[in-house]
Amino acid sequence: MAFSGNYTCDSFKSGLLAGSFDLAPPTVDVYKIALYTENATLNDATAAYTSSNEVVATGYTAGGQAITPSVGILDGVSYLSFTNPVWTSAITARGALVYKVGGAALFVLDFGSNKTSTTTFTVQFPAATNTSAIIRIS
Repeated sequence: MAFSGNYTCDSFKSGLLAGSFDLAPPTVDVYKIALYTENATLNDATAAYTSSNEVVATGYTAGGQAITPSVGILDGVSYLSFTNPVWTSAITARGALVYKVGGAALFVLDFGSNKTSTTTFTVQFPAATNTSAIIRIS
């Protein structure tokens, strides 16, 4: 079964409670975002990065691109977002996986349909605020 929605991975949820993720300075883990074709089977049980059905394109490197986390707390809501990755190449992708390098998967993004770019492919994360960040905990 191909992409079926956006998911916060179980490995991220349990890892948060275990202290497995360093998301704030001064010592931040390395995080990446990898792009996937419509044939990928990523979901909440995805535990780590996989190269299965990852996008293959000129200008795209297997494993994806490093992204920098941004965290905060306001009005009782903790939030997490990331820098927007940009690839300067022709890419078609159905979704993405954000993961800790050498560690667990954080979340799966389903773009809803194949997204194609002929020159620049950007994944735009929501603003890093307590009301719109990609991950919010209250």
